[in-house]
Amino acid sequence: MLAPKAARRGAQSLSTKLRHLGALGLFFLAIIDSSPLPTFAGPDILTAVLAASHRGPWYEYASVATAGSVIGAYLTFRLARKAGAAYLDSKFKHGKVSSILKLFKRWGAGALIASTAIPFPFPTSMLFAAAGASDYRVSKFLTIVSLGRAARYSLIAIIADLYGRHFLRVLTHPTQHWGWLALFSILIVGMIAGSILVNRQLATAPAE
Repeated sequence: MLAPKAARRGAQSLSTKLRHLGALGLFFLAIIDSSPLPTFAGPDILTAVLAASHRGPWYEYASVATAGSVIGAYLTFRLARKAGAAYLDSKFKHGKVSSILKLFKRWGAGALIASTAIPFPFPTSMLFAAAGASDYRVSKFLTIVSLGRAARYSLIAIIADLYGRHFLRVLTHPTQHWGWLALFSILIVGMIAGSILVNRQLATAPAE
């Protein structure tokens, strides 16, 4: 019972230290977030904090968070591709590995889009590893992760830039602000649905 609380306190302490580094700290935190190490939405909160501080333009923090996240995702992808299922078994609970592999095998791009774009607790790093352990194309993987993360962090940075501390309270205490959280989720889900529809149309379009 105490282990998750201790891990969360450790992640919060790391986020606080990296916050003082500004965009550089956000970059490294985003890399860590895409690995099996939990950060408990650290990049989301740090992106919002930095954008709300107006020390730099919002797009700077969105770009830095996206770049770091894509690099971290690619590292996880490559490690899993080299090690295969053994990497999944060594880094994640064995009971979860088979379910994540089934989820990825069934939904593929949809699962990646949802996990990278929606700021909710998703086993994102496990999906990155599952993609690497399978025959998923590197170019497609990087495209989906880049677009999903860019949409997520850009939206967070824009709203934080406009609404500042109020939006920060929504991120840090989501249960107290269900209205804002629901609106934010609807926007993200709409973007995901649109991406999936476009992806299906492109996949079924006859070749010229």
